[in-house]
Amino acid sequence: MVFKIAFDPLYAHPLPEGHRFPMLKYELIPAQLLHEGTITHENLFSPGICEDEIVLTTHDPLYLERLKLQSLTVKEQRHIGFPQSPALTIRELMIARGTIDGCLSALENGVAFNVAGGTHHAFYDHGEGFCMLNDQAIAANYLLRENLAEKVLIIDLDVHQGNGTAKLFENQPAVFTFSMHGKNNYPFRKEKSDLDIELIDGTGTEEYLSLLVEYLPALFKSVKPDFIFYLAGVDILDTDRFGKLKVSPEGCSRRDQYVFDLARKYKLPCQVSMGGGYSDDIKIITNAHCNTFRIAKEVWAL
Repeated sequence: MVFKIAFDPLYAHPLPEGHRFPMLKYELIPAQLLHEGTITHENLFSPGICEDEIVLTTHDPLYLERLKLQSLTVKEQRHIGFPQSPALTIRELMIARGTIDGCLSALENGVAFNVAGGTHHAFYDHGEGFCMLNDQAIAANYLLRENLAEKVLIIDLDVHQGNGTAKLFENQPAVFTFSMHGKNNYPFRKEKSDLDIELIDGTGTEEYLSLLVEYLPALFKSVKPDFIFYLAGVDILDTDRFGKLKVSPEGCSRRDQYVFDLARKYKLPCQVSMGGGYSDDIKIITNAHCNTFRIAKEVWAL
């Protein structure tokens, strides 16, 4: 089996120079995985642009049109955090398509990745928090519409609540949203996921993992999903500039191991989007994300 990783050079190059640092990981992650032999070029694929028809199962037609016409207001751009550009809109559409294609691969191979993605702050008709289109929400709706899944579990372990995802699926019983995040972190106005676990500032490795062990297995049993989305943000690390938690790199890897072991145990396909990571040392971010790939390869024996 060949597990697939969505990647395209556009991921790394749509932004002005001042925004380049947080985007470097999209180049460095596949480069490192190739260099060490964890993956080969056969694992990588370059997604196309997601079709409007698919995006519109999740997002407002007028909002999508305004993204394409570059007609967002200055206030809306400031809320998103990026200045609008045609390349940025294309990037968002490619991320969404990459997550969908990853889902199709995961149905065959067990797991698939999007080097980018995890744009969980995107709502029906607006974006925020560096997110414009919600890749995992679009992909979940795609699976349901195409009868490729009947019950979806979204496991969001980014340090920031998946507020856009929670709002998009608040009245959708076929999608269960689980978010374990910093209580006092962005977004400061939280939405209501199906299950929210709020973490106080300074939560360390063992407390973090004990909460995950307490709640996640019960969801596998009660929700009974047939497809899993995992948002594997590494902004839970103690080195993260914005995370406010105290999880070690080893603890972050144990988190990934636990999620993947459960998915494997229940024989559930899993699509992984990488989410946030804002440590000052880009090597820490890159290695933490690479560990997610390394662990998945071992769990699925790919």
